[in-house]
Amino acid sequence: MADKKKHVYIIGSKGIPAKYGGFETFVEKLTEYQVDQNIQYHVACMTENSAKSGITDKHFEHNGAKCFNIDVPNIGPARAIYYDVAALKFAINISRMNNDTSPIFYVLACRIGPFIRAFKKQIKDLGGQLFVNPDGHEWLREKWSYPIRKYWKISEKIMVKHSDILICDSQNIEKYIYTDYSKYNPKTRYIAYGTDVDSIYVNSEIDYMNWCSEKGISKYNYYLIVGRFVPENNYELMIKEFVVSNTRKNLVIITNVDNKKFFDKLKKNTGFQNDKRVKFVGTVYDQSLLKLIRQNAFAYLHGHEVGGTNPTLLEALSTTPINLLLDVSFNKEVGQDGALYFSKEKNCLANMIDEVENFNKDIIYIYEKRAKNRIVTSFSWDFIVSEYEKEWVNR
Repeated sequence: MADKKKHVYIIGSKGIPAKYGGFETFVEKLTEYQVDQNIQYHVACMTENSAKSGITDKHFEHNGAKCFNIDVPNIGPARAIYYDVAALKFAINISRMNNDTSPIFYVLACRIGPFIRAFKKQIKDLGGQLFVNPDGHEWLREKWSYPIRKYWKISEKIMVKHSDILICDSQNIEKYIYTDYSKYNPKTRYIAYGTDVDSIYVNSEIDYMNWCSEKGISKYNYYLIVGRFVPENNYELMIKEFVVSNTRKNLVIITNVDNKKFFDKLKKNTGFQNDKRVKFVGTVYDQSLLKLIRQNAFAYLHGHEVGGTNPTLLEALSTTPINLLLDVSFNKEVGQDGALYFSKEKNCLANMIDEVENFNKDIIYIYEKRAKNRIVTSFSWDFIVSEYEKEWVNR
């Protein structure tokens, strides 16, 4: 009997089970929330990532997805490129052996542009299609050296040229693809990133209270920042503004301080080390604990300005009562009227912090309700996964 399933091969995440990471969480939820059982997912995984979950087999199943491990050597920044190339090659071989009908190969991010032409021909020979998620503007990130940024931009251009369809998780990214690469007449589809809505966690309240005690903070008495420790997330701006504000609340920063040079620069330029309100508290990988930390914050500060729909922003809008976001198109697209927006102008955020301190409960409730409604109607995983499933079966 012929296999009538729609086979979708996902390349570019570190793999599932997901511990953390945007693409990893996306693949986890895409398979966890699957409704249409006629779709068969195949997920490329890094061997080292699988090992963190005690998985050592080359092939295994998770959430009904057929997963395969790829060994990746330690070769520096080129590791991710090697991984995507090896994973896509392996996926095409699986599809060929299985005689899949009209398979889809979904590549997350634009790392392998210089290699994609040969793969595209093989995919076409299989009767398949190449889907690409262009991610955010990786070529703008300050963490990359100029040659790597140049590579990202060239690679992106080639991926756009050879893709059958680009799935953009931001309308602004979709607009950028149309504008910058109009000569390729790109076909795009907007499907946002998602987040959990009204998740129920058990036995975490005690963990939260213990965490607060350890960090020297108290419920509803702190502003919160969560994100990667990179300059384009505007830590310097937010800390500078917080320090000169009049709030007596704390600023709790959840991040991995893995860049000493950047950290020392923050000390020099903000003087936060002399302000007891500012607390770098490390990372929190326990999702139930992190959700409570968000829920019990007074407000969330979001300074991201590079990329598409940011997962930490969605999580904040779904949980934290007040959200203060940097006024850029990506953030306004997501938050709309459920958040307040600050510019980079001196004292803008500081004045906003002082202003929200005087909000009464009714105003806070209005912003909280708007934010949560925004998430429920447009960004819940149920909705996002249903949009993807319609896309797969219609191809």
